[in-house]
Amino acid sequence: MARALYIHWPFCAKKCPYCDFNSHVRAGVDVVAWQDALLADMRAEAEVAGGEALTSIFFGGGTPSLMPPALVAALLAEAERLWGFDPAIEITLEANPSSVEAANFAALAAAGINRVSLGVQSLDDAELRFLGRLHGADEALAALDTAQAHFKRVSFDLIYALPGHTPELWHDRLTRALAFGTGHLSLYQLTIEPGTRFASDVRRGRLVPLGDDEAADLFDITQALTSAAGLAAYETSNHARNGEQSRHNLAYWRYHDYAGIGPGAHGRRGGMATVRHKKPENFLSAVARQGHGIAEARALAVPEQATEALLMGLRLTEGLDLAGLAQRFGLLRAGLVDEAALTRLCALGLMWQDGTRIGVAPPGRSLLDALLTEVVADTLVAA
Repeated sequence: MARALYIHWPFCAKKCPYCDFNSHVRAGVDVVAWQDALLADMRAEAEVAGGEALTSIFFGGGTPSLMPPALVAALLAEAERLWGFDPAIEITLEANPSSVEAANFAALAAAGINRVSLGVQSLDDAELRFLGRLHGADEALAALDTAQAHFKRVSFDLIYALPGHTPELWHDRLTRALAFGTGHLSLYQLTIEPGTRFASDVRRGRLVPLGDDEAADLFDITQALTSAAGLAAYETSNHARNGEQSRHNLAYWRYHDYAGIGPGAHGRRGGMATVRHKKPENFLSAVARQGHGIAEARALAVPEQATEALLMGLRLTEGLDLAGLAQRFGLLRAGLVDEAALTRLCALGLMWQDGTRIGVAPPGRSLLDALLTEVVADTLVAA
């Protein structure tokens, strides 16, 4: 049963180059209609994914930090009624670091948000323009200061391995970021995804990404500086003080069930993969017609679930327990991974094995995708 809840708010304050739903930009939102729809969707999900107190709630999507605080409070009150809250529940809100959104922080904290995740991405104005962000560095720092004044737990993200990033430059940038004293940082290498503007620029020669060796050097700097500052990596790109790891994201990486409500939200429950209608109008119509916003609920085959659990769990510094995973899914332990590949990668110092637990060693973290391709078995066998 779900112990984590994801709530997707699809609207942006203005046209956002990073919004997945360009059609979601609206001059005005019928908050009452959306509150009714989200509450109905939540109640329908709780009927099939209830039974345990929630340990985390995450508000994500377009610009959730511009949700009316009264709506946030109403959703939290209903979630608590339906599931109950763990005494240490983590309630995170994703926010762009703009002055408009920061002005909402006090009211959102009063509504029940106790953790905020800021999409800072860079502390340099030229880099922010390159990344297509709408905020500037000074505005981001002001929003960070406001967030730290209102929320006990604050995280922000940065992107590195941008064109022109040198070890010295990234060392200075990350040292500055660590000095702000947040308990959590998400540090992502720039990736060139197919179909994006960046991919088009690379193809046309307008953008030259860093080479693999150069990016690996920056990754090593990242691990060294964050560890020295007491924010060791607990996942490939996420760093936190002890006790400040994102409980919500840990639910994903440990392959626990989670409920997703709102347009485009995904969920996992009892071996089912759920996805809500993505377009707001279709979501509202679905809720009115069937009482929930689900567009598809697909039963996952056991081998598919186990593969997902392996791919997620090996992102974590703690690794995963193969014996426990085999027992959970009724599969042969020996068939979960390619044992020969695991032995070889352990001998190279890229992975580790301790009893029935396996994981990716520090030297292997920058090669994670390649290691997963090698070590996760192609065919999983039932016990």
